[in-house]
Amino acid sequence: MLTKHNFRLVHWMMAALSCVPLAGLAADYPTKPVTIVVGYSAGGGVDAMARILAEKLPAVIGQPVIVENRPSVGAIVGSTYVAKSKPDGYTLMMGAPGPMIFNHAVYAKLPYGPQDFTPISFVSDSPLVLLVNVNNPAKTVQELVNQSKQNPDKANYGASSASFQLITELLNKKTGGKFTHIPYKGANDSVTAVMAGDVTMTLADAGPAFVGMQSGRVKALAVTSATRMKDYPNVPTLTELGIDLKVSLWIGLLAPAGTPADIVKVLQDGVAKVVAMPDVQKKISGMSVIPMSNTSDEFAKIIAAEIPVWKQLAIDNNIKAN
Repeated sequence: MLTKHNFRLVHWMMAALSCVPLAGLAADYPTKPVTIVVGYSAGGGVDAMARILAEKLPAVIGQPVIVENRPSVGAIVGSTYVAKSKPDGYTLMMGAPGPMIFNHAVYAKLPYGPQDFTPISFVSDSPLVLLVNVNNPAKTVQELVNQSKQNPDKANYGASSASFQLITELLNKKTGGKFTHIPYKGANDSVTAVMAGDVTMTLADAGPAFVGMQSGRVKALAVTSATRMKDYPNVPTLTELGIDLKVSLWIGLLAPAGTPADIVKVLQDGVAKVVAMPDVQKKISGMSVIPMSNTSDEFAKIIAAEIPVWKQLAIDNNIKAN
């Protein structure tokens, strides 16, 4: 017989159980394939990191991982898609500073914001490489800058996102360069454009830059890291050349905001295990990229700290997205 006391007990238990799904989701997660959305074309640095996770993460979480490319200028399409996806851990984004930081500095309005994502973990960190066509007579950055001053109507650069655009415009400002922005969907596309002679130069992350340099059709004039890259010891840093510009770009996994904390933890631990695998370390390092993982909180703090810095820089230098 259901007494008043028992009724209250049952009512309390039902209320308590209503809170269980969010806390207990990870016990059954994942039960189906997980999709990692990449906002850039296949072949770029972000895509490469996503495919490394897609290959290795299934052994850790017990379900297949699918990479889905949704390329667009600034990775806006892919970022918006993930931001509006169900926060259940099955639709994730392999992100970079472009969509997560630099877009907010140069676009007046976006269909998503930093509050729409829950950071999971870094996968890697990468310096940028300044590339020109192998037939370009410039042997130094200064010679390249002088070319742009002498022929500004013929000087341009390829950039696949707001990050590359903003950093290259800062390079323009610091060197007096006259390079005009030409947008591309991915870093790989920008490197290909330099190979073909469609643009004068590009700042590319190390993965696509490595592929371009291996082809023998482009050459590196400088790197943006604090020290010379171990794979290219003869390529100087911009700092060495008297140009005060040091920057590297992380690549990391993010989920839609509202994804339960225990699912985020499952993914964060999974990424850490993958990044720590010796063959993964070797593969990522082989692309002149630094393998790296961190916590969701650490990742979130980096994003929150960098957005206002680059936004102010964009305002100070009147840098806006076209």
